[in-house]
Amino acid sequence: MSAPGPGVQAVSAGEGISILDEAVDKSKFKTCSQLSFYRRQKQLLPGKSLYRARLDSFTLHNGIAKLQIVHEENKVPLLVEIYGIVGNILRLRINELSPLKPRYEVPDVSVTEPALHRLTVIQEEADVIVLGCDQGDHRVHVAASPFQIDVLSKEDTVLRINSLGLLYFEHLQPPPKESRTQTEEKSDASSISSETGEEDLGFWKEQFGNFIDYKASGPSSVGLDFSLHGYEHVYGLPERTEPLQLQSTSGSDAYRLYNLDVFGYELQNKRGLYGLVPLLLAHKPERTIGVFWLNASETLVELSTKPAFIEAATDMTKKRVVPETDVRWMSEGGIIDVFLLLGPSPFDVFRQYTQLTGTQCLPPLFSLGYHQCRWNYEDEKDVKAVDAGFDDHDIPYDVIWLDIEHTEGKRYFTWDKEKFPSPKKMQESLRSKKRKLVVISDPHIKIDPEYPLYSQAKERGYFVKNRQGEDFVGICWPDSSCYLDFTNPEVRHWYSDQFTFSTYRGSTDILFVWNDMNEPSVFNGPELTMPKDTVHYGGWEHRDLHNLYGFYQQMASAEGIIQRSGGIERPFVLTRSFFAGSQRYGAVWTGDNKAEWGYLKISIPMLLTISIAGISFCGADVGGFTGNPDPELLVRWYQAGAYQPFFRGHAIMDSKRREPWLFGAENTRIIREAIRERYALLPYWYLLFYRAHVSAEPVMRPLWVEFPRQLETFGIEDEYMLGNALLVHPVTAPEVTSIDVLVPGPDEIWYNFHTFERFVGVSTLKVPVTLDSIPVFQRGGTVVPLKTAVGKSTEWMKGISYELRIALDSKGSAAGELYTDDGQSFQYLHEDQFLYRKFTFHKNILSSSCADEKGRYRTECVVERILILGVRKQPASITTIESGRKDRKVTFVYNPRTCVLTVEKLSLGLSADWKIHVM
Repeated sequence: MSAPGPGVQAVSAGEGISILDEAVDKSKFKTCSQLSFYRRQKQLLPGKSLYRARLDSFTLHNGIAKLQIVHEENKVPLLVEIYGIVGNILRLRINELSPLKPRYEVPDVSVTEPALHRLTVIQEEADVIVLGCDQGDHRVHVAASPFQIDVLSKEDTVLRINSLGLLYFEHLQPPPKESRTQTEEKSDASSISSETGEEDLGFWKEQFGNFIDYKASGPSSVGLDFSLHGYEHVYGLPERTEPLQLQSTSGSDAYRLYNLDVFGYELQNKRGLYGLVPLLLAHKPERTIGVFWLNASETLVELSTKPAFIEAATDMTKKRVVPETDVRWMSEGGIIDVFLLLGPSPFDVFRQYTQLTGTQCLPPLFSLGYHQCRWNYEDEKDVKAVDAGFDDHDIPYDVIWLDIEHTEGKRYFTWDKEKFPSPKKMQESLRSKKRKLVVISDPHIKIDPEYPLYSQAKERGYFVKNRQGEDFVGICWPDSSCYLDFTNPEVRHWYSDQFTFSTYRGSTDILFVWNDMNEPSVFNGPELTMPKDTVHYGGWEHRDLHNLYGFYQQMASAEGIIQRSGGIERPFVLTRSFFAGSQRYGAVWTGDNKAEWGYLKISIPMLLTISIAGISFCGADVGGFTGNPDPELLVRWYQAGAYQPFFRGHAIMDSKRREPWLFGAENTRIIREAIRERYALLPYWYLLFYRAHVSAEPVMRPLWVEFPRQLETFGIEDEYMLGNALLVHPVTAPEVTSIDVLVPGPDEIWYNFHTFERFVGVSTLKVPVTLDSIPVFQRGGTVVPLKTAVGKSTEWMKGISYELRIALDSKGSAAGELYTDDGQSFQYLHEDQFLYRKFTFHKNILSSSCADEKGRYRTECVVERILILGVRKQPASITTIESGRKDRKVTFVYNPRTCVLTVEKLSLGLSADWKIHVM
């Protein structure tokens, strides 16, 4: 939910407030050229760096290398620190040697202080120092004049730092003496204007429209360039509406990393959206690397790919062009703190990044089901009717959501007494259906002395301050509001306490949380957000930590749900604004999309980009938030959403009602089947989230991640892998009758997931589609666990038996896993209450064995059915062998047309070791 849209009552007076239509109002947002720190940095052109290293200052203590560098003109020294980190990671920090005052360093994103590998000096000369690491295959060359760092692996250059000479560091300065009164400043502000809506007012303030940004520390931006040798395919930098593969910024705006409430956001635009992760990945067949720029201030990224030079090949008669991608990072404040993730495989990079920022939290099982949301379900009667509608139409769902209208005058943690007079009774009704409720809780707090949340926060000084030291006041949904300072640990603890049942009256343990508008959104603020000169805990300006604000609210919300349960239950918290590390606290979504085909199509690269940046639990509003989807678009969106990690239907308040059964019987049937297919696959979804949790493997992943040496996969963004087993190609255009699907090979075997048709040695399939089908393929050599039936919600399905769908590879083998636990508590973590099984099919024997001996979870569930795809001839007999039970022959059905062997009525214990012999 975003700034006011059509049919929404405009928020009353406040500078900059207007009713927005569904197109983004570009005048409210800056272009890169309107950022003074960007203009200053762009004056530094590529060339020989003006920084040189003082190698005589070099020290190596506890394996950490330190040296000073100095700018030849201003002579101010900087301190360079180089760390070798366990897991093939390098860290580079650059800060002022003696700053006037501390510069902001991002806290709380790293899960722990990284364990170090010792660096050693391999070579030391007058103009270069070569460092090695006691583990890993890389070396670090530090050149003195000009200052440059090269990272090599087995003598091949991986990347070069400052090779373009774009290291930039603005030193903190004392403020100038005030020569004018505030009245004169205000008078000047009202008279200054420009065609661009912005004017640079010197180093200490700048203007955008009618807003003046006063900079307490003056200019303090930093920048650095990286040349990625041999790489032309680069990815990452979510959240954006451009292709999966990052595009050259030559001749266009840079990628802007600045969390903003961009209602009606445009497609194919580099403007920052609601959340971001400052992580870039570069990939080539031989290696994947990552650059993680840990800075929470506004950041711009420029990149260009070019042939770097000609290298002689082994055969001296041949030569090859080696590409190179140059990346320039520019941040408004803070220090340079960058982690180089050296791979070498894609999964190594994912592990390295989450080693620093944490893995995806294991969500409660219910949250992987279908969610039904609208701005707003009107009252308790409406909630009851919608809930009953799912049962009446035999459509499973798990969660119904309430937007801001459920509160008393948009006061969070309250209920509208007329519309929701009995919230506990409403929740108990949902509980009886084994379903949950999610309610919204935004960071702006209505100014109302009678509102306990406001009065307590006001009394304790918990709000963000303006530059004069008073509580900052902005306009959002409740009109005049103050904004909680979530950067303050005390505020986060207090906010978490608001979720206790005694404080949050009318809440129960089936109520979970949605954090919206937390960029933060300020309707009358510059770029519809908080002014950069507001002040947070510790005296830090908002400019230093803007991109962390939503991260901190989600952290506090997740902690609140956990504390509410006495530390027992896993939380579910959805956030719109996010940063590196947000994966530890819940889910994210792509914000206020539109009911248009282009937004369905762009959702795939958007979600893939978020996924490879560590946040697996992500999704896009099914049907589009604004507008009214036609039936075909809605059906296709449900089919896509069913195969994406976070699955929620959502709509703006002035859209037509669009519950799944309102578009005719045939469309209801197709949507029902899409949702039921999601529920049948819940065992596989849960396994993938467990793998993301323990091993940092993205749930939804680009093809190149699974097939890193196949060049044809590098630019594919309309299809993707779920785990290593399923390839999905949603239909994202109207009236489609066939789709060309790339199936990586040539040694792979693929099976149509619905018809079981087998494909060998092909690269592209032309797949016919009807309205009730989308292409989904299972990879040969994999095992996918499913449920044999579907219930009304995830909780209804706990006792339903399992099916194993086994797809044989060219050697007649397959392997897969299954993970289960109670689906809601932390006992899997603290008391080993989990079950992790491994299945292998080899030489006509299917084996079930324990994948983790620590697991002690017991379940009465059984494996009831097995489908083996790719069986070339009918077996003579099938025998099951299970410990503690007599061997027994079982009946089976073999289909020679599809080559599918079906074995049913097995009743094999899920936690038992057993074998099935196919004779």
